[in-house]
Amino acid sequence: MKSAKNGRDGRTRIIEGALRRFSQDGVSATTLASLREESGVSVGSFYHHFASKEHVFGVLYADTLRMYQEVFLAELRRHEGAKEGIEAIVALHMRWCGDNRERAHLLLSERPPRRDEPGGTEVSESRRAFFRQVADWWRPHMKNGLLQPVPPTMCYVLWLGPATEMCRLWFGGAHQPTPEEIAGLCEAAWH
Repeated sequence: MKSAKNGRDGRTRIIEGALRRFSQDGVSATTLASLREESGVSVGSFYHHFASKEHVFGVLYADTLRMYQEVFLAELRRHEGAKEGIEAIVALHMRWCGDNRERAHLLLSERPPRRDEPGGTEVSESRRAFFRQVADWWRPHMKNGLLQPVPPTMCYVLWLGPATEMCRLWFGGAHQPTPEEIAGLCEAAWH
């Protein structure tokens, strides 16, 4: 049901409000009352759409992860060369995080939902499919000796760990990355 006040349905307003609250306060410090207040929905409307705060978080996390993975894979597929692909993804990561600060903060700062929690199954399946597609891109470069055989977790840490840490500093207000620093992160990931 859409609100006559702003034309957005209650579910959308809850998701948008949760994104703001979770980004500012963290999931654990956000209360159900603050979610309802932020989104302007009644208790009944909230429970019509979501069973709990954790349900909202699970849906929001899974949706955010899907958004990130889609642009990541699209960018990766644009680059046949190993060096170009590695560096392009670091640049994309920084750009996406800057353009989607609240969503990036959620992905970088919150523990993903576990399999038995709301959104957990979707997140787990999405990650598995994502890493399979990244491995499909990685494998030919590995066979050609351009990239090392690296397990998925180590691949992520080595490839995007420094860029992710730079984003955390950025989001915390400690440092605004410069284009030269982003280029340095791209080059470091390649090395």
